[in-house]
Amino acid sequence: MLTPSTEPDFPCSLTISLPLPTHRLANAALRALSVDQELSPLVRRSFSLTSPKMQTPTATKTQPIDADDQTTQTILRTEYKATTNRMLRVAVNGFFESVGVVLQCMEELDVDVLHEKGLERLEGAQGVEQGLIGSTAGVAG
Repeated sequence: MLTPSTEPDFPCSLTISLPLPTHRLANAALRALSVDQELSPLVRRSFSLTSPKMQTPTATKTQPIDADDQTTQTILRTEYKATTNRMLRVAVNGFFESVGVVLQCMEELDVDVLHEKGLERLEGAQGVEQGLIGSTAGVAG
């Protein structure tokens, strides 16, 4: 969702909500993606986990979350702010490349995704290739 930023130095903003099958996978994606800092000082990025029922961030990588809320927080929310639309586009393109790598690793290596219901949910996501490992029974491809 493209929204106007309230910061005058960073007028361009975008919020990306990425639903994942479980809280554990969403948290793993948050930790994997938050390791790398933005390359440009003209772009700011923040991560949080949210519940599908409420689209407001309830935890960031620096704030702990209640154990009761953990199981419902399966959406990785990423907020970008940039000085120009071009800088925003370049940063988001790089983010989606990283998301593709994370999703592909989950598909190939994670036990929950391989042996339970998660594989079908990741099929068709940007950057995920079909048929590498695991069963895609019932998925047209």
